[in-house]
Amino acid sequence: MNPGVSPIQVLELHKHFGDLEVLRGIDFRVDTGEVVCVIGPSGSGKSTLLRCINLLEVPTAGKVLIEGIDMTDPEIDVDAVRARIGMVFQQFNLFPHLTVLGNLTIAQRKVLKRSDQEANEVARKVLERVGLLDKVNEYPIRLSGGQMQRVAIARSLSMNPYMMLFDEPTSALDPELVGEVLDVMRGLAEEGMTMMVVTHEMGFARQVGDRVVFMDEGMVVEDGPPDDVLLNPQHGRTQRFLQAVLHQ
Repeated sequence: MNPGVSPIQVLELHKHFGDLEVLRGIDFRVDTGEVVCVIGPSGSGKSTLLRCINLLEVPTAGKVLIEGIDMTDPEIDVDAVRARIGMVFQQFNLFPHLTVLGNLTIAQRKVLKRSDQEANEVARKVLERVGLLDKVNEYPIRLSGGQMQRVAIARSLSMNPYMMLFDEPTSALDPELVGEVLDVMRGLAEEGMTMMVVTHEMGFARQVGDRVVFMDEGMVVEDGPPDDVLLNPQHGRTQRFLQAVLHQ
């Protein structure tokens, strides 16, 4: 990590899908150790923004800087930069034919070139960290949704990322399973992990976030401390969104 350089900086980011402009000139940054929660209605561009940051989607215009490195530069080794970024999706994306241990070690061995022994040791440490060491030899089909998402987080952590991106990590879970995943994320925040979290969990955003970003129609409408954005929003669109969400 380069001192003084933001882990994530987005400059005038645009993204089109055909005639549809999904991101319309996004500017913001995430600083070291910061937890930024991104909220907003469906279709506002939140997930597309996250996917552009690690180039799962290629921006139409603008720049994405990861630790000062321009991800849109064709000369950049995107995979090398992306290896520093852990990403957790709505769906767990675990390999069904591999055990929990297998899911955590395959990328370590193939991408980081770790030995079987080292990969297994790292996997067990991160499984213990997310409270699932007893599931090391289970297959995903035998896990609850909350456990599968915790395995997905552990899989990302096993690659020793410098920052984590979460794309609505609890939206596919039954309500009673949400807490166990948020607890793991809360622990990461307390350890100082730089995190960007697209979420509908307003309580988590207020308690854990250093900043909350409200997006609508592909733009950042408000950006500030959680209590300012969530309890005293200045923009009418933010007020309407929060009133609808908090009174469901």
